[in-house]
Amino acid sequence: MGVDFTPKAYDDIPEDERPSLGEALVPIAGMILFLSVGMIWLEMDPQMPLLWGIAFAGLLGRYYFGYSWERLYDGISRSILTGLQAILILFVIYMLISSWIDAGTIPTLMYYGLEFLSPGIFLPFTVVLSAVVAFAIGSSWTTAGTLGVAMIGIGSGLGIPEAMTAGAVLSGAYTGDKNSPLSDTTNLAAAVTNTDLMDHIRAMRPGTMIAFTVSLVLFVVLGLNTSGTIPVDRVTEMQAGLANSYVVSPITLLPLIITFALAFYGFPALPSLGIGIFAGVGISTTVQGASFAAAWEAVHNGTSPETGLELTNELLASGGLSGSVWVITIIVAALALGGILQEIGVLASIAYHIGQAVSSVAGLTAGTAAGTIAMNFLAAEQFMAIVVPGMTLQNLYDEYDLESQNLSRAVEAAGTTTSAFVPWGSGGVFMASTLGVPVIEYAPYYFFGILSPLVLIAMGVTGWGIVYKESAEAEPTAETATPSVD
Repeated sequence: MGVDFTPKAYDDIPEDERPSLGEALVPIAGMILFLSVGMIWLEMDPQMPLLWGIAFAGLLGRYYFGYSWERLYDGISRSILTGLQAILILFVIYMLISSWIDAGTIPTLMYYGLEFLSPGIFLPFTVVLSAVVAFAIGSSWTTAGTLGVAMIGIGSGLGIPEAMTAGAVLSGAYTGDKNSPLSDTTNLAAAVTNTDLMDHIRAMRPGTMIAFTVSLVLFVVLGLNTSGTIPVDRVTEMQAGLANSYVVSPITLLPLIITFALAFYGFPALPSLGIGIFAGVGISTTVQGASFAAAWEAVHNGTSPETGLELTNELLASGGLSGSVWVITIIVAALALGGILQEIGVLASIAYHIGQAVSSVAGLTAGTAAGTIAMNFLAAEQFMAIVVPGMTLQNLYDEYDLESQNLSRAVEAAGTTTSAFVPWGSGGVFMASTLGVPVIEYAPYYFFGILSPLVLIAMGVTGWGIVYKESAEAEPTAETATPSVD
């Protein structure tokens, strides 16, 4: 995906420039310290702590490792070029979401979804509905922070513990997020590992579906013991707010159908999403009655509907093109930091020493999962849990003749999904505060987050779903594959 930025291997670095493992860990420790202090203690957004990390790594690179500023700039520019397509896609995604809200596409999905609500299936239904909405809008956070809050309220009326409902919301939301070409983390995982977006999604799909199916079954079992009555007034109020603000009709689903049909049949992601924007604007003007200028204004500046219900208003509020800046600045900063660490040999050194510790595809897969989860807990930021392992381990996966989608799948299956388990991390803080349920309470019911990395490790052990390069003479088994790292 994007520019082919092949990271330097440890053996390609002149001996007098190779950082030791201890030296390589210094900028990593600094990054973790800055993010922890900034985000946890000072309660800042990640951008400024990432800037501190970039400055620290740059100063180390220049005055300790002896690299010129020009080489450090080259590392930053190559890294950002690697993620350029993902950045462009994210710009388009934010426009697309606003377009689909204005067209009534997402409101229609919500309206019809609420039709199927009943007590016995509340928990599994919550999983499925959260997955569908997250897939459609590409955001687990938005889904949990809006639809999830509504489901918490409805579940409380049925006597269902809030922690169970929160676990169901998160299980569905992260499933949809991981499989959506609209997701920022999905695009980032593909970009930093030089993987085509659709190849990445296809690689994730089998393991994701196993974890999702098992989670769904567990919630079905929990739901069998559920009794109570659906608060019809609350559901009717939500549906009325949607119906009064939008034309709810199957025809409004056309933009979604067109976009995902193009993606499914292999049309490139960027033009597929762009066509989805124009389709959404077409529905806005022809079905919803918006003027041509107003429809494009929504694409640019986002939506802020007034449905008469605060929860629904929040779910359908979007930032459009203007609202994409916050997330994209984080991604650009993370890529810049990764570029410096790559240029000065830090990532190559860490990858080399990890390679010394593993001797099979199974070990490599498990090590990637463990390292990614550890980065989540240490850096407290899911973007860094994707960028650092994703850039660090590329050469090691090449040593095993593995296609890049094995790495992209690993960093997302273990990184994105587990961020909600970190009480002091951005994911855990957001989910706990929004849903009103502490991390320690919903964690045992967040089945998908538990199962996703376990299924990933099982795939590495069995070799199922592992994709080897076509140039490999023979596909080594999980037990016997050994790279040449010396």
